[in-house]
Amino acid sequence: MSDIAVFGGTFNPFHVGHYQMLECISNLDFIDKVLVMPDKIPPHKNCDYIVSDEHRQAMCKLACKDFKKSELCLIEFEREGKSYTVDTIKLLRNKYPDDNFFVVIGGDMLSTLDTWYNWQELIKLTSFIAFKRDGSSDFESAYNRLTNLGANIIALDYKITDVSSTKLRKKIDKNLLPEAIYDYIIEKGIYNV
Repeated sequence: MSDIAVFGGTFNPFHVGHYQMLECISNLDFIDKVLVMPDKIPPHKNCDYIVSDEHRQAMCKLACKDFKKSELCLIEFEREGKSYTVDTIKLLRNKYPDDNFFVVIGGDMLSTLDTWYNWQELIKLTSFIAFKRDGSSDFESAYNRLTNLGANIIALDYKITDVSSTKLRKKIDKNLLPEAIYDYIIEKGIYNV
C-alpha cells in the first residue's frame, strides 16, 4: 500500500509556486509517490490562453526530473470532457485499488472545494493536502467548514511564492520559472517570447 499525492493543475506555465509545492510534497515522509497531472480541460478556469497539451506536458515532465518521487501522469488525457477531480480519483482508485490518495490544493482552492463537481463524493474518496496562502483569512474557516463536513485535510504552512499565471503568460519573468522550464519556453517560443 502506497500513499500517493495527486498534484494536478493547468500548469500554464509550470512556475516556481508549482515547483515549490512539488518540492514540499516530495519531501513529506509519508508520501511515496507524487503524480504530476496536467488537466486536459480545466473545469474551474476560463483561461486567456492555454498552450498546447504537448507543451504543458513537457513542462511538467521537466519539473518531475528534479524529484525522484514524482512522475508525470496523463490519466486525464485518457478520457473526454472536463477534468473533474472526482472522476480522476475514481480512475486512480480503480488502477491502484490498494493505495491511498491525497489531492494537493492551494489555499485558494480549499475555500471553494465545496463548490466542486460532486464534492460530497470526492471528500469520501480521497484526502487533501492544502497549502495555506499568506494573508488568506478564508483558509481557517474553509478548513473548519470542510473538516466538519467529513473532509480529511492535512494543512501545510509552507511558504509558496504567489505567482499569477495570467501575468506570467503576458510577461515571462525568469525569476518566476524553474530554470529548465524558462529555457524550454524560450527555446520553443511559447507565450509569445
